[in-house]
Amino acid sequence: MKKVMFLGGSIQQLPAMQYAKKQGYHTILCDFLQDNPGQYYSDEFYCESTTDKEKICKIAMQKKIDGIVAYASDPAAAPAAFVSNKLNLPSNSYESVLVLSNKELFREFLFNKNFNCPKAKSFKNVEEAIISLSEFQFPLIVKPTDSSGSKGVSKIDKQEELFEAFNTAISYSKDKKVIIEEFIEMSHEYMVGGDIFVVKGKIEFFGLLNCHRSKEVNSLVPIGKSYPLLIEEEKIHLIHDELQKVITLLNISMGAFNIEVMFSKDGGPYIIEMGPRNGGNMIPQLLKIITGVDLVEATVEAALGKVEELKLRCSFPIDSFFSTYIIHSSKAGRLKNIIFSKEIQENILDKFIFKEVNDEVEIFDSSNKAIGIIFLKYRSLEELNSKMKNMNKFIKIQMDDIK
Repeated sequence: MKKVMFLGGSIQQLPAMQYAKKQGYHTILCDFLQDNPGQYYSDEFYCESTTDKEKICKIAMQKKIDGIVAYASDPAAAPAAFVSNKLNLPSNSYESVLVLSNKELFREFLFNKNFNCPKAKSFKNVEEAIISLSEFQFPLIVKPTDSSGSKGVSKIDKQEELFEAFNTAISYSKDKKVIIEEFIEMSHEYMVGGDIFVVKGKIEFFGLLNCHRSKEVNSLVPIGKSYPLLIEEEKIHLIHDELQKVITLLNISMGAFNIEVMFSKDGGPYIIEMGPRNGGNMIPQLLKIITGVDLVEATVEAALGKVEELKLRCSFPIDSFFSTYIIHSSKAGRLKNIIFSKEIQENILDKFIFKEVNDEVEIFDSSNKAIGIIFLKYRSLEELNSKMKNMNKFIKIQMDDIK
């Protein structure tokens, strides 16, 4: 029986473990949270930090694992590669994965290899950052160098906003380091996001989506993805070529990568993120609905070295309109009810609600504070755009105050 180790057992990481269990694989989970839901889907559970690569490696050696998966987790991606390299398991190099999972290292890589890259600099304390502000042009993005899910990310327009933004960012950083970079104005309405999958150094699956955001709470936190992609065909080819160039330069051989790309006002493509893992917020599940390609399956099987068996070829459908929407709240409280109007019920394909009645709900300022995710299908692009932009009219979150 094949043994697969999983790093992280949050509710959004369950699909990979559930797939492995269905295949009859022996599953081993590591997660530092004792109440993680993944432990109920694993054969063995170890309460260890997924970023402690030495401890993870020790367990992996003892258990003689056949593969390791850091599903939808940037912080765990490099430790997974470290273990794989040590045990000669299928993976990319630890050094390459580290570059992609650390914002400081990735910006340095892009700059040194002559990619389009915003002016950026990292700091360990706010005093150093204030001294260097004269080097930048506002607005600025302030974020942790080593977190994911938009945690701790802020946009600031003046120096007076730096102190709070810096302290927020550093509170989410394990390395206690913050990166400041110049904000780039997009030439199109939606950031381009989604997942790609690499086999033998080549992009074999290219799943691009529109990234929707809302100004209601935090305009930097995604509230959903949609298809079809609303940019020109030539720009799609440019994105492919830029991402393939990164893969080639870093000698990436395999696996899923979650990407965010945009085009600036001057027309240049900018790779904002290229996380060495599957996308969160159920991006792989949306792409499966659209294309039939199962990236969860591909991720687990690739970790076991079964790349020859992966079924990644597909054609994206014409005249099909899909989205996800992240159910969230603009205020804190206890969940009382979620009311879906008749107008949106007809579009819903599936619902995943993470919170129960009376559970505490936080303000949605990062992706890990979602109430749930729904999958939707529309009759037209006009309907998709209209409903995604006005979802708060169709979904009402009823809350009680926390006493």
